[in-house]
Amino acid sequence: MTSNRSMESERQRGKTVASRRVARTAIATAVTLALVAGGTMMVRAEAPAVSLHSATGQPMALPSFADVAERVSPAVVNVKVTSEVAAGGGMVLRGLPGMPENMPLPEFFRRYFDERVQGVPHRIQGQGSGFLVDPNGYIVTNNHVIDGSTEVTVVLNDGSSHTAKVVGRDDKTDLALLKIDTDHPLAYVELGDSAKARVGDWVLAVGNPFGLGGSVNAGIISARGRDIHSGPYDDYLQIDAAINRGNSGGPLFDTSGRVIGVNTAIYSPTGGNVGIGFAIPAETVSHVIADLRENGHVERGWLGIQIQPVTEDLAAGLGLDEARGVLVADVVPGGPASATELRAGDVILSADGQRIENYKDLPRLVADLKSGSQMELDIMRDGKPRRIDVKVGAMPDNDRVASASRSDDQSGENPHLGLYLAPLTPELRMRRGLDDGSAGVLVARVDPGSPAAEAGIEPGSLISMVGADPVSSPAQVQAAVRKASAEKQKAVIMRVERDGRALFVAVPLTA
Repeated sequence: MTSNRSMESERQRGKTVASRRVARTAIATAVTLALVAGGTMMVRAEAPAVSLHSATGQPMALPSFADVAERVSPAVVNVKVTSEVAAGGGMVLRGLPGMPENMPLPEFFRRYFDERVQGVPHRIQGQGSGFLVDPNGYIVTNNHVIDGSTEVTVVLNDGSSHTAKVVGRDDKTDLALLKIDTDHPLAYVELGDSAKARVGDWVLAVGNPFGLGGSVNAGIISARGRDIHSGPYDDYLQIDAAINRGNSGGPLFDTSGRVIGVNTAIYSPTGGNVGIGFAIPAETVSHVIADLRENGHVERGWLGIQIQPVTEDLAAGLGLDEARGVLVADVVPGGPASATELRAGDVILSADGQRIENYKDLPRLVADLKSGSQMELDIMRDGKPRRIDVKVGAMPDNDRVASASRSDDQSGENPHLGLYLAPLTPELRMRRGLDDGSAGVLVARVDPGSPAAEAGIEPGSLISMVGADPVSSPAQVQAAVRKASAEKQKAVIMRVERDGRALFVAVPLTA
């Protein structure tokens, strides 16, 4: 009897424990369902459990990147630069393309290359990263790493140092190509296809953070197609791999060891890594570097139009069923489009059969074409579709030299001012935030330590007069400077406008 009672008691206790377990499980399931459903509707979803074990039953581990890192690291280099800094004031940061060069600290978008302290004229050194793309010594890096440098040195993975030549640079995409000479083939890496990379894929950022030497950091692709307003062709990969100052110009690898991007910028309130970095896609790198290697500069197509996004309000007013395409705000006189029927107010919906979804789609498509190519535009005008053919022209060079360097055939006549000037096109007006009434020539670059730098002229300024004569092209500035030099003047007077202020400066003439 006692034995039977004990067994019955055990059975009852077992039922009670089981019922409690069922109750707890039911409550947990109800809570889970309520959270998933937002507390508004209860549904039963039977999804397979996520297993942390492999098919063999062994615990799954994070991937190891040791083999890839060992294979690619010999091709990653340290880029050291020396620059001449003129007298000035304050601490400034080398900024994003299109942003004021002397933007004060702090700010959210910043390069992670080097800060420059200005005071008395002096030489400074900075460091960045780069990578070899062939065994003959061609090296890819960021333009902002070598911009304004007077000397560039590349340190290879084996510790050897080599003086580098700047083959070409492109400020619109922030890329540059260097060349070093060695007596033996060098380890190199190949550019991959970033178009195949998906959000969530593993990536490796390799570079030279804070001058510490080769460093490998792993992360994932967080997003694609990011526009951080650094240039007209922004199409960045966003990554969370740790990158810091000194990583600029370094390669971003996929897990097969191919380069799918060039690490270029970070988003940070302090300048340090917070897990938001940006890399130039390999497709952009491949196109730009090929042009730099062949021509020393990038050749881009140009339509000669000023465009703006089509907003929901504009779409409604223009009779479009959706907000897409780009609105032609102006047609540049004398530009390729001016020879066609295209006019302000037209909405371009597609180019060569490709739909224009994003504001920057059209500039990218046009830039990839060579001068003389034909482009077919599908537009909407007055609610009616039309098709217009336009012959693509060559994009004007924004870095034309107005007396910046001595030419081989006029070294005794051409005064050296250290100025690189650009014509004030509608595109530049838009990028620089200048109003339609602004007139003059844009200062695209100033050589450190040059007469123009000593006179206080800064990139982004407008030169509206030379002497007593207004100027509207780099050629007019050059002619006026040569005239002043021929008249044996010690300095040339220029009217310089910046930040809504205008002043006359005297730039010393040096033959």
